[in-house]
Amino acid sequence: MLERKAELCLRQCEEDHRSLVMADQDFDIDSLARYLHLSPAVVLRMAERGQLPGRKVRGQWKFDPSEIHHWLEERIGASEEEELVQVEEALDKSHQQSEPIIISELLPVEAIEPRLPARTRNSVIEAMTNLAARTGKLWDPVAMAAAVRARESLHSTALENGVALLHPRRPQPSLLAEPILALGRTVSGIPFGGPTGCLTDLFFLICSVQDAQHLRTLARLSRLLAREGFVAQLRDAPDAPSMWHIIRQFESELDTP
Repeated sequence: MLERKAELCLRQCEEDHRSLVMADQDFDIDSLARYLHLSPAVVLRMAERGQLPGRKVRGQWKFDPSEIHHWLEERIGASEEEELVQVEEALDKSHQQSEPIIISELLPVEAIEPRLPARTRNSVIEAMTNLAARTGKLWDPVAMAAAVRARESLHSTALENGVALLHPRRPQPSLLAEPILALGRTVSGIPFGGPTGCLTDLFFLICSVQDAQHLRTLARLSRLLAREGFVAQLRDAPDAPSMWHIIRQFESELDTP
């Protein structure tokens, strides 16, 4: 039995390594079209109009996966509910996923802190990674905090509704036993680089092991945040179990016709 488990673990590691190697290869028009679930003609038109981050090499369009990843992040963050549904469906189809990401399954109650002990950007990041680490699924909160700070230094993940979606620039599979989310709420809003100087008091930490998984999680979470009353109820919830039940309740309504 132990030998069988070791064999399966080794096989999974090999598959993860192949996925990471493929993720570092540039897209061309056809492969990016498959990834985005668009036609090659649409991708070519978007590239030529400067709507996609790409470059021409010997007359052929090439697209860096990390730049496409961040382009998708920005698109997701600026989308409305209807657009988010389309983005989520496209990501699911592109990666042959029939089951949606379930936020309430990725976010255990023990990774929710309604009184986050933090008053500055750095202390929030440290507190959030420690929060995720107490579940045992994040092995190195110090390294994750450094990766999140590096991402925040590029552009704040704070939104105008007082919510920030913390995450590293790229997934950190070596730091994680499995994907996990954490949620923290500070007693009062703090400056976190939000648009127009707005304060932030709700912080989600997204810890993924693959780019596609991160984007699918971000799209799903963004759909929740777009729901009327969701953020307000999270702010009013008295404790961690109540916050988790609010998430599960709103999430159950996402796919209801």
